Amino acid sequence: MGSEEANDPFKGVDWKAVGGQMQQNPSAKPALKKRLPKKVRQIPDYYFLPRWPLWKAFGFCSACIAGGVGAGMLVEAWVEKKVKEDGGVIWEFDK
Repeated sequence: MGSEEANDPFKGVDWKAVGGQMQQNPSAKPALKKRLPKKVRQIPDYYFLPRWPLWKAFGFCSACIAGGVGAGMLVEAWVEKKVKEDGGVIWEFDK
């Protein structure tokens, strides 16, 4: 197995500069392309909490609170019904 490094005539060649100004005039600096600024992204403040108008947010929160109060009233009525069916005893400690 011979040494491949000794036979490589392209060792140390700057492939990015081949065929450009750097190959013809090594003292010249590469010209930088001017880029236009990219479009600025509009990033929302909250990804999962949308910014609603005040009336919509107030209505949504009111509906959630009213639903919670209604569920509490249903649970209270259900517990009272079960207590009346069992004779008024909630827990029996002497069993």
